[in-house]
Amino acid sequence: MISLAEQLSPHTGKKAACEALLLPRATFYRHHNAKERPGNNSSQRPAPPLALSGMERQAVIDVLHSAQFCDDAPHQVYAKLLDDGQYLCSIRTMYRIIEAEHGGVKERRKHVQHPKYVKPELLATQPNQVWSWDITKLKGPVKWTYFYLYVILDIFSRYVVGWMIAHCEQAALAKRLIKDSCAKQEIEHDQLTIHADRGSSMKSKVVAHLLSDLGITKTHSRPHVSNDNPYSEAQFKTLKYCPQFPQRFGSIQDARSFCQSFFNWYNKEHRHSGIALMTPEQVHYGMDKQIYQQRSQVLADAFQKNPNRFKGKVPIPKLLPVAAWINKPATDELESNLLTRVSHFH
Repeated sequence: MISLAEQLSPHTGKKAACEALLLPRATFYRHHNAKERPGNNSSQRPAPPLALSGMERQAVIDVLHSAQFCDDAPHQVYAKLLDDGQYLCSIRTMYRIIEAEHGGVKERRKHVQHPKYVKPELLATQPNQVWSWDITKLKGPVKWTYFYLYVILDIFSRYVVGWMIAHCEQAALAKRLIKDSCAKQEIEHDQLTIHADRGSSMKSKVVAHLLSDLGITKTHSRPHVSNDNPYSEAQFKTLKYCPQFPQRFGSIQDARSFCQSFFNWYNKEHRHSGIALMTPEQVHYGMDKQIYQQRSQVLADAFQKNPNRFKGKVPIPKLLPVAAWINKPATDELESNLLTRVSHFH
């Protein structure tokens, strides 16, 4: 970001470049001046006459990392060594050695290093490019009994391409559902990306091997980030907030009967606000453009009959979707802001 501001500043000025990139000017000047300020190379400085030798520094490091002292702060180590009749260096020197070794005063014990998970950024511009799938629990007839609903959703059209209800969450069942859904939608190699969270079935080797064999790319949400799988979460909310959705299902056949009716309504009758009030089936199978033309004609006729009702402006239907994102990058707004600034100054 700072290097980009330095490249832009000769053309727009430092203030405008920093504002366009949302960069504090103090930060820009601090880095810019540091490059121009002549400084002494620390590696060329002579060692202080009272500094510890390399062997003495290593001895301090070995003591601090030893099993006896790895849990102790430097001042505790210093005191215990004195009580044992040993002096290595001052407390402040111990802190300096730790600072030089670790880049900061931290715990010296080994800890689990959690990996940094990358935020998934997925784009679909037509059906059958990106699917999202998840599993939710449906309450059974008595307390602590559940049925498991598997749902695969196309994020562009919101069309449910496959679902099933089972007594348990199992990778083999997920594999069968994904395989059957891909065959039904005639998915080809390298056509599809399937996104899911990090449940045991989603991350299983059985599912991973199937997706590899089918030439399907798989992605996963970050741990504990529900926003990384928004389409499946929203679809489950639509299901469970349905007025007919019961508190409990009397049997697995009861749950399957309800979901059969629900998903038929969801795909074929539900006008979805995220896809221009079309049904998922209409968008998924390419009927949306014709319907959009019909709606446009109806509104144009209404305008011709009474233009004053529309204040002289021809109404148009909600525009058809052109893209569906999971975690749309924030760079679009930044680039737009930058281009606006550049064009203003030129």
